[in-house]
Amino acid sequence: MGRAFEVRKAAMAKTSAAKTKIYSRFGKEIYIAAKAGVPDPEMNQALKRIIEKAKAAQVTADIIKRAIEKAKGGSDESYTSARYEGFGPGNSTIIVDCLTDNVNRTVSEVRNCFTKSKSKMGVAGSVSHLFDFIGLLSFKSTDEEKVLDALIEAEVDVIDLEVQEEQMNVTVNPNDLYKAKGAVETIYPEIEFDVLETTMSPQSYVKLNEEETELFHRLTSMLDEIDDVQEVYHNVEE
Repeated sequence: MGRAFEVRKAAMAKTSAAKTKIYSRFGKEIYIAAKAGVPDPEMNQALKRIIEKAKAAQVTADIIKRAIEKAKGGSDESYTSARYEGFGPGNSTIIVDCLTDNVNRTVSEVRNCFTKSKSKMGVAGSVSHLFDFIGLLSFKSTDEEKVLDALIEAEVDVIDLEVQEEQMNVTVNPNDLYKAKGAVETIYPEIEFDVLETTMSPQSYVKLNEEETELFHRLTSMLDEIDDVQEVYHNVEE
């Protein structure tokens, strides 16, 4: 899991642009969850869990509050989940997850990114079978035995657990993400999670040459500029 986590961590660099993208992403997700149920995290488990993930990604309380208030205000915005898959430079594979209020616009924008980087969009399922859907948790701890015992006692399906520089990184079955969170909190009541999310982890990685790397960066940069894009997963070793 270490390699998957390192790639994931590198992709989460907190530049100003990255923060704006993260805030926008979670703002939409919180709004949707609040709109779909009661706009109160204590009465809406889906909303509560998204807020927990947002806090782990360092989304500010103000962003969270505004998204909930927007849902309370009766906004009629409606979003649809859309996933696009494709093939990038040098045998790289890409998954693009979106939340959109206009599917035709979004698919056109995503396809344009692939075309302008000499890449190709594929059909649904053409790439996703090369990735594993997993749950990730990361927090400060070095006591592997203590944490593993707590996870086993809670009947969490643990895929991997490792410590790097006093940071514990745990991979679990995605269905057990919040069961794992609860297990960790039983031994560390004041714990703060640096990563708490489900994600797509590639089963293998590819290395690109200089020209391929330039095209790949063009593709990911263009995708990042699309407001509807929530997540981009890939198998490129950088």
